[in-house]
Amino acid sequence: MNLRKVFILSVILLASAGLSGCGLVSGVYNSLVSVVGLSSTCTVIAKKAQIRTSYAVVASDLLEVKRGDQLDIVDQVEFEKVFWYRVRARDEDQTEGWIEAQNIITSDVLDKSKKLAEEDKDAQPQASGLLRNKTNLRLSPEQRDDNVLVKLDNGSTFDIIAWQFVQKAEDTTDDASKDALNKPKPKTKNAEIEAAKTDDEPDKMDEKYDIWYKVRLDPSVSPAPSGWVFGRQVELQVPTDIVFYQQNNKKFVTWQRIDGIDTSIKDDPKVTSKPSSWVILSRTNIVKAVDGVEPEFDGVLLLGYDKYDQSHYRIYPLIGEVWGKLPMKMEGTGDTRTFTLRLRNKNSGVLEDKRFVVTFDKSRYKLKLPEDMANYETKEGK
Repeated sequence: MNLRKVFILSVILLASAGLSGCGLVSGVYNSLVSVVGLSSTCTVIAKKAQIRTSYAVVASDLLEVKRGDQLDIVDQVEFEKVFWYRVRARDEDQTEGWIEAQNIITSDVLDKSKKLAEEDKDAQPQASGLLRNKTNLRLSPEQRDDNVLVKLDNGSTFDIIAWQFVQKAEDTTDDASKDALNKPKPKTKNAEIEAAKTDDEPDKMDEKYDIWYKVRLDPSVSPAPSGWVFGRQVELQVPTDIVFYQQNNKKFVTWQRIDGIDTSIKDDPKVTSKPSSWVILSRTNIVKAVDGVEPEFDGVLLLGYDKYDQSHYRIYPLIGEVWGKLPMKMEGTGDTRTFTLRLRNKNSGVLEDKRFVVTFDKSRYKLKLPEDMANYETKEGK
């Protein structure tokens, strides 16, 4: 605590000593907390971190804290472009010392993540993901310095709740020196892509957009329960029994078990790794925007699993090309399951919820289409 705060603390404590009545003392204490900042708290986000005697390189370790531990913030400082917090631990000795900012998340930032999680508290997970590298969990699907919640470790796992396509920004280069030398300005990356295309070649999704995932995290992975992750760092955890059916031109974006086993990342791997029956939504790499909005899936595949033949089969009738938005909702138990898709009506252009029914009869699943499925192709998509 700096000298100014020590002085303020001393003055208020001396003043409170002469006051009588719990109400007055309580009021003075609340004022004290407000002045010196003791009401601020934080949560440890690193697996393990040290509270140190100072923020100097030669400082000694005072106490090891672990992910999820609550600390009280006493002060903060920037030292050699690194932020540090002076914190008080909630151990028996109430150890007080310094911890690097990257190891904690403040209560106000954590509250923003909790607000995001509250928005989707009842949403079914659409897929599971794993991080290839350390990556920032962000408040919004954009790379800004002021929207970082926490840094997630390589290998972190999570449920994917939603995603968003964000148009790639043009590359920018400071060409003042080149202009001075009368040299031509180089093409941007996007311009080079456009120039390389033939006249009849369609635009590609991965050339035009970046994808961001809105994720839900387990407390063992991060105290921040929700946020956005840049898609390039995410590897979708497609179940092993269906990854074979994923084609290069059709990537799986979400999947749900028809036989009622939850696909959450918290499940027992021995259960979720068993072959199962699935509803799978896929997306091609071709731009299909309508009024500037891209579909989040354009194909539907239903696979049943025959436990006697130990093989998958297509569930009929087949659903052809669609233009759809997430989420997919799966409901029902036993031999009858339903799933709801948000599909664009080809005639009106309006997004409509379409409810499909899957029934189990004589060791095989069958699909019942909505009555107005005449608006959609029912042949296998190309």
